[in-house]
Amino acid sequence: MTLIKTSIGRRSFLKTSVATGGGMMLGFSWLASCQTATEDAVLTIPEEWFEINGFLKIGANGVVTIMSPNPEGGQNIKTSMPMIVAEELDVDWKNVIVEQAPLNTDLYDRQFIGGSQAIRRAWPGLRMAGASARQMLMEAAAQAWEVPAAEITTAAGVLYHQQSGQSAGYGEMASAAAQLSVPEEVQLKELKDFKIIGTSRKNVDGLKIVTGKPLFGIDYQREGLLIAMITHPPAFGLKLKSVDDSAAKAMPGIKAVFTIKVFDEAYEKQFFDTCTFNELVVVVGDSTWEVMNAKKALKIDWEPISDSSHIMNRFGRKQTINTPAGLENTTNHLAKMAEMAAKPGTVRRKDGDPETAFKKAAKVIERTYSAPFLAHNCMEPMNFFAHVTEGKAELAGPLQKPELTEQALSARLGLPVEKIDIQMTRLGGGYGRRSYAHWLIEAALISQQVNAPIKLIYTREDDMTAGIYRSTYRATYRAALDADNNLTAFHVNAGGVPESPLYANRFPAGAVDNYLAEDWAIDTNLTTGSFRAPRSNFIACAEQSFLDEVAEAAGKDPFDFRLELLDRASKNPIGESNDYDASRYAGVLELVREKSGWGQETADVHRGVSVYFCHNSYAAQVLDLTLEEGKPVIQKVHCAVDCGIVVNPDAASNLAEGAIVDGIGNALYGSLTFNEGVPDKDNFHTYRMIRMSEAPKAIDIHFVQNDIDPTGLGEPTFPPIFAAVANALYKATAKRFYNQPFLNGGEVLG
Repeated sequence: MTLIKTSIGRRSFLKTSVATGGGMMLGFSWLASCQTATEDAVLTIPEEWFEINGFLKIGANGVVTIMSPNPEGGQNIKTSMPMIVAEELDVDWKNVIVEQAPLNTDLYDRQFIGGSQAIRRAWPGLRMAGASARQMLMEAAAQAWEVPAAEITTAAGVLYHQQSGQSAGYGEMASAAAQLSVPEEVQLKELKDFKIIGTSRKNVDGLKIVTGKPLFGIDYQREGLLIAMITHPPAFGLKLKSVDDSAAKAMPGIKAVFTIKVFDEAYEKQFFDTCTFNELVVVVGDSTWEVMNAKKALKIDWEPISDSSHIMNRFGRKQTINTPAGLENTTNHLAKMAEMAAKPGTVRRKDGDPETAFKKAAKVIERTYSAPFLAHNCMEPMNFFAHVTEGKAELAGPLQKPELTEQALSARLGLPVEKIDIQMTRLGGGYGRRSYAHWLIEAALISQQVNAPIKLIYTREDDMTAGIYRSTYRATYRAALDADNNLTAFHVNAGGVPESPLYANRFPAGAVDNYLAEDWAIDTNLTTGSFRAPRSNFIACAEQSFLDEVAEAAGKDPFDFRLELLDRASKNPIGESNDYDASRYAGVLELVREKSGWGQETADVHRGVSVYFCHNSYAAQVLDLTLEEGKPVIQKVHCAVDCGIVVNPDAASNLAEGAIVDGIGNALYGSLTFNEGVPDKDNFHTYRMIRMSEAPKAIDIHFVQNDIDPTGLGEPTFPPIFAAVANALYKATAKRFYNQPFLNGGEVLG
């Protein structure tokens, strides 16, 4: 076993002894438990619970409640995180109940999701929580039996002393264990001894989801609850001038109409405090229908904004955000991007002498790629419950960064964080959109104004036309080949509105002697932010599409070409800032080549390959498509992933499959353009998303088996699939695909 100090995250082990009735489990049933056994094999809810540490409590009969600290947005961490605790606790999974923990920064670190970091960052702390509880139970048994603690063993929630033949369930020792001090150091299991981690366990919320139980913020109810909705400017570049609300106020069921300012002018925004329109018109009433109708009766005048700038604190790094005036258009964006791309950008990395290498090249390939703005379009509309009274704020709803949003809310309401209670509900979609939880602050301000509990609901149109979008990007690549078709120089110039997608130190950096990466950005008044695999979701497509074309120009198989470069990066890397492990990169390529049977395809199947590293993980894909009546039909996707130890294989496969389907849909159809500051789409009838019949007929996921601590998984399989689609389409149509989306009404754009 591995011995570790518990001083890391020690505050997570604050503990108290608790003795109450079943009321502690109010609103919790076995339908939400981890049980797969028959009902008569299930232990009953215990009469007494003893809290061992912030992550778990143990009942007198051995039932264990494990708290899942981070928000659940479909990535299955509400199951996987407790699995890690249960593994080190050495408890029988059938006797485990999982409960969503409330926001509590005294007990939990990094209580948010984003960047595929939840399991990676929580891995040591969750293991420590389970191991510490197990050690405390062993100490309690040793004291009770008057034997050395070193002689105590555990298995499936039972303590044993082999020498004396004594044994006891965890529940029998829970009360005594809860009184002990947290051990200074604990033993972690060896990986070979894992019994829960690495095995597939069903989603603890699965039955509730399929039977429609209230899990999501939109389901939240409270006696006396009012419905609130907002109206924002109809175009980016406009702000509120005046409002005539007389007709709306006179309508049935309407309780109030007023304006709010989300943030005070002097407030220094933090990284996730992005807010598109700071001043909003609010309508509050008895029902959703009544409020929606009252919104239509508002008579509002809008006026142009002026140029402005503000300082944003990006986790300690201050950045100036410029917001230009004017009504923006996609045609102007494209022209500005082309203008910027024609000039040298800011050099982010330079190896060797790329200028000379290009001059001496026998062949130069140059291609430009672009992608439009994208909307998140979460299935569950943006919503939040709030009840703000004098000196207290109670909130509940779906958000990704409750720990950070709580700080912004504290500043806006002037309440200390200990007076704010945020309950986390399951997210009905997220991947960045729910990181920017300005609507939580809006909900709190509305509740405070009407002095009643309210639920703020965004319509689909509210959400899709108010940001926050994936940026629009452009990248130009150049490659130099010598007379022997060796890659001698590589140049990327990338940028976007309002950010660059460039990762200067990623592959093929480190594999080419002469390498240049430069970028640029254009200010905008459109609000953008995190979108599944930020920046990688575009640059991976551009890079991997280009490498396929370079491989063809060099007369090489696309696998062989990439593997040759990775071999160079592994054995004799250029530079010292390469942010990837070339051997792991090559490993997923080799695995997907083997599993897909590359080179054995039939004439009517067209295949594309892609591989990418992001969020500390590696993913390679081979996509098979056929053409049916001139339209592409995706038959199968083979995917190899190296994300370290896989906690829950079925859940991991589901997550990878979802990312692949999501990526295919965005690559083929995703697009949002602007005319005079107005997006061209405002609901699903115009914003084209992938349909069930268009998903791959089959997806095979293969995980590299290793002993590396878990890394990211929610995002890494998303970026490479864009290029796998593009490269397969090229094989099918003999046309390269440079601009997303690739299809228009089902027809190949090219």
